[in-house]
Amino acid sequence: MMRVLLWALLLTPLALGQDSDRRPPNLVVIVVDDMGWSDMGCAGTTSFYATPRMDQLAAEGTRFVQGYAACAVCSPSRAALLTGRHPARVGITDWIHHSSAEAVRALALDAHLEGFDPPQGRPLLTPINRAWLDEGELTLAELLAAQGYTSAHVGKWHLGPKGHLPTEQGFDENLGGFQVGSPPSYFDPFANKSFPDGLEGLPPRKQGEYLTDREAHECVAFLEANAARPFFLHYAPYAVHSPLQAPEALVARYEDRPDRGRREPVYGAMLEKVDDAVGRILDALERLELSEDTIVVFTSDNGGATHFKATENAPLRRGKGFPYEGGLRVPLIVRWPERIAAGRVDQTTPFVGTDLVPTLTSLVGAALPEGHVVDGVDLSPLLLGGAAPAERPLIWHFPHYWWGGRLSPYSVLREGRWKLIHQYATGAVELYDLEEDPGETTDLALERSQRAQKMQARLFLHLERLGAKLPAPNPDAEEPGPAPPG
Repeated sequence: MMRVLLWALLLTPLALGQDSDRRPPNLVVIVVDDMGWSDMGCAGTTSFYATPRMDQLAAEGTRFVQGYAACAVCSPSRAALLTGRHPARVGITDWIHHSSAEAVRALALDAHLEGFDPPQGRPLLTPINRAWLDEGELTLAELLAAQGYTSAHVGKWHLGPKGHLPTEQGFDENLGGFQVGSPPSYFDPFANKSFPDGLEGLPPRKQGEYLTDREAHECVAFLEANAARPFFLHYAPYAVHSPLQAPEALVARYEDRPDRGRREPVYGAMLEKVDDAVGRILDALERLELSEDTIVVFTSDNGGATHFKATENAPLRRGKGFPYEGGLRVPLIVRWPERIAAGRVDQTTPFVGTDLVPTLTSLVGAALPEGHVVDGVDLSPLLLGGAAPAERPLIWHFPHYWWGGRLSPYSVLREGRWKLIHQYATGAVELYDLEEDPGETTDLALERSQRAQKMQARLFLHLERLGAKLPAPNPDAEEPGPAPPG
């Protein structure tokens, strides 16, 4: 509370062409879990998936073809979205393994651990990931609280356990957020043997009720209860993350479709439920006569989870976890009727999750505290009809193994049309021309070796600036990995 009061003194309203006593716009930020870049109808996917309300949102707002998550996995991406700071700066660069020995020890000590994970015989030592979002990080909810907003988090959190939940990060309400990234069950009471108490803030209500329906109910109830004052709704549906579960009748409709092909019917049903939830939020805003006074942002925390064979990210390569566009690129729509152009499709401007904090605080008329560092850029001038920002480097950093070592540590630098991937396990680099080859089918690192070398050097300068923790050779391994350049 003392931090919020201090920030209230530091933050000053900006005019944005409005009267100073006019109520600032409301915010609704929707962050779907594991939704693929091409899953929406408006993104050009097949008609197998039903996303009419997402498509409506795109038709009424601006859609960014080059929307990006700040990481190809969830916890870092979500931390970056809420703080505007790069995952490497926040110290969360992997999804939070809440039950790992390191996380349990950190919680027992109430202190972040330093050093490396147990090597497990691998060629590289990898840095320990933080087990929660540090309370010293300034979140969008805290920034808005200082401006008089009331806020609610509904759905997935995965940024820490009890003691580090949304209500410790500026949110007034937490409806469903706890330490794990997937729900124990998608059906009320949302529990299993490992988590018999279900989800935090969502007590049993109706046996068998589908979780996404319950989330939508809580979102609408929050909008109705706070219609008379500025609000921030952060809706993070657990869907379409595993476990793949959906109402049987809806799944059957997808199973019986002649165009099913290799598509996953349960995933289609889950996505349709998320689309319904989006529609219920939009309908509530309209019924409450708040649509024109509310900025709605729609995105995903990372690319589609192709390893579950639930979705495809074509024409992009691979999916969740990977350094390729299918893992990093996500749906991204911003709607604000009468202020942000309707039906616009921005093909060229990258919009990264870290950009949301500086962009949204600017749109609502708030300034970041003096000296506070964010890594995103303010895209509000572009959204309001101005020029695109100057070209900037984009950096992704995943210094970890995953899936038993099948995915090894990497870092990525994008400069304009060029994208470089550094693979720590081998020291090799990959180079792609995204303008000519968005599917990353042709590695140009040898053909354009001079460009690759210069970009690799700049990548590590950027990582140093961010305070990024790097993998290191494991001296006890049979074949230790290479040391990072520098």
